[in-house]
Amino acid sequence: MATVTVVIPTFNEADNLPSIAEALLALPLDGLRILVVDDDSPDGTGQVADRLAAAHPGRVDVVHRQVREGLGRAYVDGMETALSEGAEFVVQMDSDFSHPVDAVPRLLETVRATGAACVIGSRYVPGGTLAAEWSLWRRALSRWANFYVRTILRLGLRDVTAGFKIWRAESLTALDLGTISSGGYSFQVEMHYRAIRAGMTIVEIPIHFSDRRAGDSKMSLRVQWESALMPWRLVFRR
Repeated sequence: MATVTVVIPTFNEADNLPSIAEALLALPLDGLRILVVDDDSPDGTGQVADRLAAAHPGRVDVVHRQVREGLGRAYVDGMETALSEGAEFVVQMDSDFSHPVDAVPRLLETVRATGAACVIGSRYVPGGTLAAEWSLWRRALSRWANFYVRTILRLGLRDVTAGFKIWRAESLTALDLGTISSGGYSFQVEMHYRAIRAGMTIVEIPIHFSDRRAGDSKMSLRVQWESALMPWRLVFRR
């Protein structure tokens, strides 16, 4: 039995969180825990998370952040908490069902079988698929973002912006999470870049990426601008 902590950052996800937690806890993984990192959501997501923690002591925990600093900082806080509590593997996952819950055991099986530092649930390797609800514009934008980052950083990954993955604890420790600079979605790119530059192996497996069930996307213009600049910052920081 491996100790697996699923870190779920939330902001206004009260409608999705109970269902995603229920689905994760139903997986046949006895060592699985959920760590919700809430950025003081005005819709009461933090209180929903507290009720889940009370209902599932030892399996659900909550980190309450008083300032909304973005996805990257939420993940850093969540990962550092998971590591301090003895997690052997840490899963990154959204709360909106865009990432398939039933793929978590496959991520764990693959990271253990391959010895990789990280295994990505990928939309763009053979067998990976996107939600039918996605418009042609959204599909094109996602593929362009991946092409843009791959061209600049040459990481050898098909889904370099992926947000659904599992990490070995020792790999996260080696990456020195406290020095990660990304605040938004560019956190994903920076983590992949630093891992590969450190000589770590990243494996991709195919998943189906669904549309969110409820709520709104957090992809603001500011976040998009940071994501566009981050690859160049990483290049010039070498």
